[in-house]
Amino acid sequence: MGAHGHDEPYYVHAKHMYNLDRMRYQKLTMSVSVLAAFSIGVAVPVYAVIFQQRKTVSA
Repeated sequence: MGAHGHDEPYYVHAKHMYNLDRMRYQKLTMSVSVLAAFSIGVAVPVYAVIFQQRKTVSA
């Protein structure tokens, strides 16, 4: 049965579920995904530093 036994007909892992070679618009999708992940990875620490400095000044 497994962890997803209750929705078995709808949730079945395919043999090649994550086949990136056959992805439509592969270059665009991967470029946007990498750019988004990098942007989040940069923005969160920058926001945290600004927030902490602003909190320190107001105290």
